[in-house]
Amino acid sequence: MSIPSPLKIALSGSEQCDFKRLDSIASQISTTVTPSKDLSAEFIQSLDYLLYLDNDRLELRACKGKKTNAVVVDFLQGKSRHRRLHGGGKGQDLSKAIGLKKIPNANVLDLTAGLGGDAFVLASLGCELILLERNAIVYNLLNNGIERVIKSEDEDVKNIIARMTLYNKSAIEYLTQLISSDNTVMPDVIYIDPMFPTRKKSAKVKKEMSFFHDIVGNDNDSHHLLDLALKCASKRIVVKRPRLAKTLSELKPQFSITGKSTRYDVYHPLVT
Repeated sequence: MSIPSPLKIALSGSEQCDFKRLDSIASQISTTVTPSKDLSAEFIQSLDYLLYLDNDRLELRACKGKKTNAVVVDFLQGKSRHRRLHGGGKGQDLSKAIGLKKIPNANVLDLTAGLGGDAFVLASLGCELILLERNAIVYNLLNNGIERVIKSEDEDVKNIIARMTLYNKSAIEYLTQLISSDNTVMPDVIYIDPMFPTRKKSAKVKKEMSFFHDIVGNDNDSHHLLDLALKCASKRIVVKRPRLAKTLSELKPQFSITGKSTRYDVYHPLVT
């Protein structure tokens, strides 16, 4: 998937970065590399976003009107580390929705991987995951986070990441292939986290969500994902929603797990 129009996004990197990796990213997002010497203040101000490979760390930087830090996937520190160590383990709502007490070490297909936060939590709880992310910019941010773990010396996090396999692929295409295949083992659980609707008070929107609405846009085909997922999962389908949002496709789930701001709708598959 190429960079969505009409956003103006540039790709660049530091003098110490891996230029082969930079060229590979450029090919995937259908753009050219802007040399770091050309990143004048005037040029940066003309951009909406700058995708920047700083040594080995890929960052998405907002260039206009967003006083925020860069969006980076970091499984070694920050929120991921805190949630891994203090997030409540299998007692948290996500784990309950996936059904890890009934389906330990579940095989999970994450159709909308995003920045991989929920997938990392599930992998830390023993799940084996296939992650799909169709947007090339988001895919590269997530893939970069995974690669930095692999290069690190943190064996605990490496073991978690080893349970996550990421593809830059359309979920609809992937599910369609699953349905048409005679020999494919269906995943235990399919997880869908569609784009949350834009809030009216934009100041309350997290920086990642604000960037996502710009970079990815709306998930207008998420209802189709649920229709296909119901034919593929062997045990359950879980859809993440804002607490007060309508159900996806207005299809009533078998049950829901509701937290302060998030609701997980759980569906039984049409196949067993």
